[in-house]
Amino acid sequence: MKKLPTLVLLLGTLLLSACSTSKQDDSRPQAWLKPGTLVTLPAPGISPSITQQQLLSAHVKGKTQSLMVLLNADQQKIMLAGLSPLGIRLFRLTYDQQGVKTEQSIQLPELPPASQVLADIMLSYWPISAWQPQLPTGWTLKDIDSRRELRDDHGELIETIHYLTRNGSRQPVSVQHHRFGYVISIQHLDS
Repeated sequence: MKKLPTLVLLLGTLLLSACSTSKQDDSRPQAWLKPGTLVTLPAPGISPSITQQQLLSAHVKGKTQSLMVLLNADQQKIMLAGLSPLGIRLFRLTYDQQGVKTEQSIQLPELPPASQVLADIMLSYWPISAWQPQLPTGWTLKDIDSRRELRDDHGELIETIHYLTRNGSRQPVSVQHHRFGYVISIQHLDS
């Protein structure tokens, strides 16, 4: 069985600490990029499709938490399931043209909102061209060698995503959020 990230859990929790408003699109979720900066996520479709099973390990304030994630994304929707390390389903979410639908099996206070989980996944996988129109004025998202950098309108580094190339495709292996102070390690599990 393949496992996916704690990235989703940790990112959501950390990103909740901000408050601001931005242009609202009721069919598309919003997420925090840094305290005071809210962004509308890109549309859910992606091509080629993605099917991933990963184990995410999030490191925050000296603590580590892990989460298995099953990710399926295609031209119409994203489906994401989060499992405990023991395989107990924690949540399932679907993001399509109608918006985000979340089913939470077990209430855990550290689980972030679905939109925060989606933000880090989409920042890692979606092309820059899908993100650029969504970013606030002056913000940049750039691929530089084996990493992707998100910078704010002052040039401050907000998030760094590192990649490895496996089987001819570029896959994220770590996400570091400099403003919220967490690092997520992503272990891709082969079928």
